[in-house]
Amino acid sequence: MEIEHFFQCPYCLAEISMLLDPSIPEQNYIEDCEVCCNPIQISYQIYDGELESFEAWDIEQ
Repeated sequence: MEIEHFFQCPYCLAEISMLLDPSIPEQNYIEDCEVCCNPIQISYQIYDGELESFEAWDIEQ
């Protein structure tokens, strides 16, 4: 079962919903904002099916 997480885009400040896969305990990747299309660095950790940490920051261009 995926975990839905909401966060703000660091560029346009739009609220974004993301589905996180708890079977992958640690992720670090780049995803474009669905509103402004700017690249966002995403990093999160899941422990025992619970979201332990989540960060989303802009990529200096």
